[in-house]
Amino acid sequence: MGGREEVMDRLAGCSLDLCTGPLSRHGEGMKTNTAYVHGYSPQEARRLGDQADTLAALLHAGTAYAAGSRVLEVGCGVGAQTVHLARNSPGARITAIDRSAESLAQARSYVTAQEPGADVEWHTADLHHLPFDTAAFDHVFACFVLEHLPDPDHALAALRRVLRPGGTLTVIEGDHGSVLLHPDSIHAHEVIGHQVRLQAAAGGNALLGRALQPLLTGAGFDQVVVRPRTAYADATRPALVDGLTRKTFIAMVEAVRDEALSTGLTTAADWDRGIADLRLTADEGGTFHYTFFKAVGVNP
Repeated sequence: MGGREEVMDRLAGCSLDLCTGPLSRHGEGMKTNTAYVHGYSPQEARRLGDQADTLAALLHAGTAYAAGSRVLEVGCGVGAQTVHLARNSPGARITAIDRSAESLAQARSYVTAQEPGADVEWHTADLHHLPFDTAAFDHVFACFVLEHLPDPDHALAALRRVLRPGGTLTVIEGDHGSVLLHPDSIHAHEVIGHQVRLQAAAGGNALLGRALQPLLTGAGFDQVVVRPRTAYADATRPALVDGLTRKTFIAMVEAVRDEALSTGLTTAADWDRGIADLRLTADEGGTFHYTFFKAVGVNP
């Protein structure tokens, strides 16, 4: 990110109101650098793998492509979702792209180890400048990608170009405004809000899930259907408490601590109090709720 003054300019308009303000307009009018707010550390790679494995049944249910189908996965990252795409659609011909060559190298190794028979081609490419012919794919899959873009509508136009008429687009996004906690804590919600603000300043929108239907419809897709996929964790679901609450969500928020402090969003004491309260939701007697949104549209 830029200097402190520039960053504070970006953050100034980021209201904690989850329904209005720059966040609900994908950062419109804000200076952005389109950085991946979670970073590319080994810890983040592990978090993405934990997230994908924990949520595979929830997010990938109903997504299976016929053998021989040409499937484009955009923003594949370290291959965490690619493994589940390949596992659910044996025989599909998957093309996975990411702008990070380092992430693609990790993805290739990970998928080869997990699904050695998967038919996957790997390309370093920018989603806005896809190196594929028009109508080259039968299906497009994008999971947790649009939330990091300042112009998701333009990205969807690029995806429509490479999708054949009658082909499907599947988009999965979260929405940090859907978080419900017990014990509830304003301090925990404040640290979540800091992550939302930082993602907005980087050009993204951590509240994008709620907007998928109008977003895809506005991009020209037909028959758009959005289904909420609710994740709920309590002591009776220890795998979800560990995989979702601790290793996915809390780990994601904790990762922006240094940036939240350096940009003046919070103090160390306030941050630590909020994280401590957030961790209580993963203890005995705590509960955590989050809603993902899965949208499917057809290219007319």
